[in-house]
Amino acid sequence: MIGKPTFQFLKELKKNNDRDWFNANKEKYQSAAAEFEDFVNVVIASITQFDKSIAGVSARDCIFRIYRDVRFSKDKSPYKTHLGAWIVKGGRKSHAEAGYYIHVEPDGSILAGGAHMPPPDWLRGIRNKIHSNGKEFKKIIGSAAFKKYFKEIEGEKLQRPPQGYDASHPDIELLKQKSYLAVYKVNDNAVMSGDFAKRCTEVFKALYPFDEFLNQAMP
Repeated sequence: MIGKPTFQFLKELKKNNDRDWFNANKEKYQSAAAEFEDFVNVVIASITQFDKSIAGVSARDCIFRIYRDVRFSKDKSPYKTHLGAWIVKGGRKSHAEAGYYIHVEPDGSILAGGAHMPPPDWLRGIRNKIHSNGKEFKKIIGSAAFKKYFKEIEGEKLQRPPQGYDASHPDIELLKQKSYLAVYKVNDNAVMSGDFAKRCTEVFKALYPFDEFLNQAMP
């Protein structure tokens, strides 16, 4: 369970995003990080019940560091003000497979998945799979289970049809996507509730066919 102290730490960090404050409150961070790690391990165990590819993955493989890479950013704040985990068989460093994302942030928590800016070969594979089998994809994203949590596909999108695809194709709007993301927003009280791990499992189970379709399109 993710408790109020974790949310309080993240709120305070947002107001005091500097090394001196962070070092003075290191124990609060360590407590929040340990709690989040335990929580992610619980969710991973539940996901493996319907997605066997996750078996053997640990929370430590999936949780992102709280330290920001500021080398190429105008914002030099040293710390992220959220906790995040990318649950896939390759762990957080894998950008070439669709999986399950947990993002805990005061007034900004989400559960999400899909393909974020997939590499060119994978993006081409996704588009070709939708081009030839759009009926299957639309059945997945139009299902009651999917629609219960996700309203529409999100992510960056081209203004014009991608090169090599007919503008008159019935699924051209889906083919314009540069990312294929499904995002479910969660309020703070839901995150801090005792059944949030169960909610994660339900959302990710509904997401699984979507992820599977995208992963089948990998070259």
